[in-house]
Amino acid sequence: MKKFFLALFFSTLLLSACTEETNTDIIKTEDIQGIVASTKKTAEKHDVSKFEEYELQEIIDGDTIRIKYKGSSEKVRFLLVDTPETNHETLGEQPYGPEAKEFAKQLLAGQDKVYLEFDVSYRDKYKRLLAYVYTKDGISVQEQLLKNGLARVAYIYNPNTKHVDWFKSIQKTAQKAAIGIWSVEDYVTNRGYDKDVYYAAIKEGKHINDDKSNTNNNKGSCEIKGNINSKGNKIFHMPGQRDYENTVAEEMFCTKEEAEAAGFIPAKQ
Repeated sequence: MKKFFLALFFSTLLLSACTEETNTDIIKTEDIQGIVASTKKTAEKHDVSKFEEYELQEIIDGDTIRIKYKGSSEKVRFLLVDTPETNHETLGEQPYGPEAKEFAKQLLAGQDKVYLEFDVSYRDKYKRLLAYVYTKDGISVQEQLLKNGLARVAYIYNPNTKHVDWFKSIQKTAQKAAIGIWSVEDYVTNRGYDKDVYYAAIKEGKHINDDKSNTNNNKGSCEIKGNINSKGNKIFHMPGQRDYENTVAEEMFCTKEEAEAAGFIPAKQ
């Protein structure tokens, strides 16, 4: 009987630890719904007429979907981005993994088709398809995952580097804002994600990286919008210009000189 109660005690401890680790409760579902609703209204719409259309079958996680490809069901890995895991065989569930999956799921909700832009090589070493993924409205799923702090730029392998500069610029803005995966310093590494660092920061009350948040707040009064279009051109828009209100800013600048120093050119109108 004593052995039974000891076993029950340790099982309870283990279950409590697992619950604490996996129940991140970072972004509520209704919050993601709001983010996606805003994204659909404001995101840049790319021309998908030149891309290939496929039947969408399943959202596997934040950076992987399943489609019907030439008569077969196949996985598509999102090119140049990596989201935290949701159910990895060795890594388990990582903070912001479920949120990234839910974001992709809601962004693609109600769509039976996706549009894929392939780079030079169609497959990785695991034989998975590799592509840039767009909604029927032309919203880049990768772009929005990065913009909302739900993915990092990763797995940059030649020759599939077409949008790497564009994606890095978007990531830079999310890092400055300290949102999502960037809200805990050193959670994101060049190898992936370190959830031990994340949970240690949570216990110490360091969920938000104050230095980065303050930097972002200081930029709040700057009104020049820097945008990178689908061709990779860096363009800045001044208040009062024709497309200013409709431009989604990937970077904000305080002066024209600052924008130009960052490699942006002025909009023609």
